[in-house]
Amino acid sequence: MKLVGTRDKSQKVTLSEALLNPSANFGGLFAPLKLPKFDKNFFHKAKDFSYEEVAMEVIRSFDFDVKDDIFKNALKTYAKFDDKKCPLHIEKLDKHLYINELYHGPTRAFKDMALQPFGSIIDALAKKDGKKYLIMCATSGDTGPATLEAFSGSENVKVVCLYPDDGTSEVQRLQMVNAKASNLKVIGIKGNFDDAQRALKSLLSDKEFKDELAKNELSLSAANSVNFGRILFQIIYHFYAYIWLLKKGALKDDEKFDIIVPSGNFGNALGAYYAKKMGAKIGSIKIASNQNNVLTELFNYGVYDINDKSLVKTMSPAMDILVSSNVERLLFDKFGDVKTRELMLDLSRAKCYEISKIRGFKAKYCTDEECAKFIKKLAKNGKLIDPHTATCFKFANTKKPTMITSTAHWVKFTPSMIKAIKNEKIYDEKAQMLALANEFNETIPDEILSLFDAKAVHTSVVGQDKIKETIIEWIKK
Repeated sequence: MKLVGTRDKSQKVTLSEALLNPSANFGGLFAPLKLPKFDKNFFHKAKDFSYEEVAMEVIRSFDFDVKDDIFKNALKTYAKFDDKKCPLHIEKLDKHLYINELYHGPTRAFKDMALQPFGSIIDALAKKDGKKYLIMCATSGDTGPATLEAFSGSENVKVVCLYPDDGTSEVQRLQMVNAKASNLKVIGIKGNFDDAQRALKSLLSDKEFKDELAKNELSLSAANSVNFGRILFQIIYHFYAYIWLLKKGALKDDEKFDIIVPSGNFGNALGAYYAKKMGAKIGSIKIASNQNNVLTELFNYGVYDINDKSLVKTMSPAMDILVSSNVERLLFDKFGDVKTRELMLDLSRAKCYEISKIRGFKAKYCTDEECAKFIKKLAKNGKLIDPHTATCFKFANTKKPTMITSTAHWVKFTPSMIKAIKNEKIYDEKAQMLALANEFNETIPDEILSLFDAKAVHTSVVGQDKIKETIIEWIKK
């Protein structure tokens, strides 16, 4: 199977080409023109499959040019997760409500689910081609630590991570600035995540920057979900959630379930949409946002308008996003490349576009006050949820099987947890984190606790006009 450009479908590339060169013509992304389909017989058999076996079935169905052995080795990275047999954990919360915990990997965020195997694949392809790569990533908090962890110590790949200074949680920041491997560079930028993502996209299409990298024998790629390699692995866990519900008898063969996704950049929700199109019996995909509610307006009114919006800093910082990249792949799937190019041009020039309402999606947003109430309510029932997962509970009153997608461990957002549950301020984050964990009989991972005693390796914070210069200086060292 080939992937095509979302703004020019005549541009066709293999998966390996899209992985290593994720920018498509006219500033677009790469996406499948058609998706493979799975029938009832497959899902019946798959009830006996391991997570890795489900993953390989999904991957093989695309018939990509990357060999099975590379994918199989990539999936072995899940051995780093809490449960070596299955990287995620699903549990029942209420009569019809389930939660899919995707944060049991090394950096305690759902981004590990895609970036651990993604890192292995990129490393293998670079080694196979005898090339070295610079992987760029922009983060609102979770992609950065997961990317740095995935490529730490690689001989074939260098990583530059851009994060908004004062725009992530303290644990997220510590995970990045304490990254020790010599192939990693972390740069704080003056601005927000949208600025970081804009800088990333600009560098990916910057000929002068690429030429400078070439002088240092480096090719350029990206680890953000602009890269389809990330989306591929995000399809799988939604697929597995459906199979799990079938296996547990929570669903009949022809019964559908809804998925609730806390969403900022829309990659997680896009994975659910693709899984649905491929045969998983998903009903509504419910998009939960914070006060940066561009997705709520898009799915409720068909309008994407950021003219009068400025980014709001919330207690769920990984969703503090106004320009949601992966919506473009949904637009392409619904309206085709010509229309998508027009809409993206409208967004670039007029900061607004309008479309007919897209079916199959519902959307709501949470204020910080509502989010805190959900955290406190769940805590009273003995369950700690992070502020991003908390936004999902706006949809929680359900009479049909529903799966909440839980995206991060609460320890990454201790100040918000303490404020919501105890109504206290932070005076010693590590001590208060330990006290909260003790109260709920939870164990805090050592890799989180050790962050507070580590000395920062990366201290650069630069203006947006200095990003390229800072990267080139580091590359030349």
